[in-house]
Amino acid sequence: MGEAELSLAAVRDALVREEDSIVFALIERARRPRNAPAYAAAAAAGGRSLAEFFVREAEVLHAKAGQYQKPEDVPFFPQDLPSPLFPTKDYPKVLHCFASSVSVNDAIWKMYFNELLPLFTVDGDDGNYAETVALDFACLKALSRRIHIGKYVAEVKFKDASQDYSPLIRAKDTKALMNLLTFKAVEEKVKRRVEKKARIFGQNVTLEDNADKQEGNAGDSECKVNPEVLSKLYDLWVMPLTKDVEVEYLLRRLD
Repeated sequence: MGEAELSLAAVRDALVREEDSIVFALIERARRPRNAPAYAAAAAAGGRSLAEFFVREAEVLHAKAGQYQKPEDVPFFPQDLPSPLFPTKDYPKVLHCFASSVSVNDAIWKMYFNELLPLFTVDGDDGNYAETVALDFACLKALSRRIHIGKYVAEVKFKDASQDYSPLIRAKDTKALMNLLTFKAVEEKVKRRVEKKARIFGQNVTLEDNADKQEGNAGDSECKVNPEVLSKLYDLWVMPLTKDVEVEYLLRRLD
């Protein structure tokens, strides 16, 4: 995101686009059951699960292709990632120089596997473990990218009202910063929007002459992912973690 594009409206547009990625990623993962063996430690993989092995190896490949060059693209396992093998674009530096080090991926990882996954997948084991963890990786990437766009949110809000933020940053007043960043009305609107997207995107589309389905009013039981799960995901995890990113960024903004 270039400096000319760094406005609250532009950042909000980016956040709205990421909602689509998250909804579609969860819909795809919901096609497979829980597949618990994919998350069990395996001696042949050094005690790691297939899920962790896949994400680590995928991130190595992505790093070689130049994936992690922007502050919102944060790897889950950043240790010893290789440098890009191909030329990469020099993105405008619109954030503070430490922005890339701000990460809540550990919390995202724990949340996804321990709390979110059981909410939208059914119990069962169909043996498609490789596909399952590939779909998990897509979910993790979408969630991480959306949450870490919070760095841009924080930068825009700081520039728009540095006189409000600077004293709190100097005082390291995390609670006051969190309060300043919180807009309940906006959060409620986001929750309603992602719930509606899940309801519309997750329908089983048919050619039946059914006005309700044509207009996107299918019952939640007919959706591929319960829309309420998306509302809960944003309420309990996505928006709070985004604000954690914003606060962590702001606390170092004056360094």
